[in-house]
Amino acid sequence: MKPVLFALAAALAFSALPNTATATPLNATEQTIVAAVKARKEAALALLERSVNINSGTMNHDGVREVGQLFRAQLDALGFRTRWIDMPPSMRRAGHLLAERGGTRGKRILLLGHLDTVFEKDSPVQAWQRSGDRVRGQGVNDMKSGDVIIIEALRALHAAGALDGATVTVLFTGDEENAGEPKEVSRGDMVAAAKRSDVALSFEATVIKDGRATGTIGRRSSSSWTVQVKGKQGHSSGIFSQDAGYGAIYEAARIVDAFRRDVIEPDLTFSPGLIAGGTQVAHDDANARATAQGKNNVIASTATVTGDMRYLTYEQRDRARAKMQGIVAQSLPGAGATITFLDSYPPMAPTAGNRQLLAAYSQASDDAGLGPVAAFPPGLRGAGDIQFVAPYIDSLDGLGAAGKGAHSPDEDLDIGSIEQSTIRAALLLYRLTR
Repeated sequence: MKPVLFALAAALAFSALPNTATATPLNATEQTIVAAVKARKEAALALLERSVNINSGTMNHDGVREVGQLFRAQLDALGFRTRWIDMPPSMRRAGHLLAERGGTRGKRILLLGHLDTVFEKDSPVQAWQRSGDRVRGQGVNDMKSGDVIIIEALRALHAAGALDGATVTVLFTGDEENAGEPKEVSRGDMVAAAKRSDVALSFEATVIKDGRATGTIGRRSSSSWTVQVKGKQGHSSGIFSQDAGYGAIYEAARIVDAFRRDVIEPDLTFSPGLIAGGTQVAHDDANARATAQGKNNVIASTATVTGDMRYLTYEQRDRARAKMQGIVAQSLPGAGATITFLDSYPPMAPTAGNRQLLAAYSQASDDAGLGPVAAFPPGLRGAGDIQFVAPYIDSLDGLGAAGKGAHSPDEDLDIGSIEQSTIRAALLLYRLTR
């Protein structure tokens, strides 16, 4: 069990939603921090607009670096030591921005964001389009607004004289939307930073649920599986017989349907994404394609199924894999199969430490007059960068702005949520670093 963050968080430990907190008045420094955030409302929006107007699709390396340079200048001005981390050329990724400030007071904080978006250079999606209190654009909520919130929260602490003495590391990755392989390299600097820190905060967009902001205390893994099936090729008139058996396609169908019936449990999903069968099957893994040959009067001799798997804890993963392996082993006559698994993103389990961190965040929000923050159901959130550090330190995600339509032409943002999320984050950082 990780240590309790501080006495306030311990007092607010809760089972699911931190909705029992009682607001307390902000002290003089905290009031100064809030005032500094509010004074920068328009400037923060202008900074976001500049970043959104730079296309930074993951494979547009120049654009990713340009957004990195824009944010690097902001962090340099706040006294951070900054550097660009290049990835090996073979990985075909732009790299990451790392910024650090050393100190001896309070918790050591790791702040996570990402510079890239899913909108590549040839995307027809308009870069910036404001309509009243909302704005649409490339990566406007996923997650350039989150990056701006990090910078503006730190700026508010700096303005109040509360940043000196704090140990803060900021890492903006350049490939969150399509992480470079091997991930041991592309996320190696992130893991190393986590091991030098006590708490990780990630600023992916918050989700508004029942009118309340939420925080993410858990995220499911991203992994995959492949089933390879072999059967006896022969004349189709003999199928189901003792000599011919059932063939590869029936065996593949049996396995996938048994997964559906027998492996289900809460927060676990496994989705077959590609299936191919016949007398010959060829795979193009780089382009996620398969071709198959076969005849109606010939029993299929080979089949392959590939799929996605999401789990919340390693224990859940191991249970599911054991059941799947057992199903695969129960072959129909004349057929046989094997299953292999590949991990990609580790799970972020909803630990007690993460819940206590959310309680502290909720208390800061309530104290600022923004209301308590609820826990977003962990099983409803996909994979994200914070999962690479969550096994090492207490972690909380979803601290960004509120919007909708991420990854779509309709991606937009509630402008007012930038200020609200910045206030919450700045107060939490102040309290964690005391």
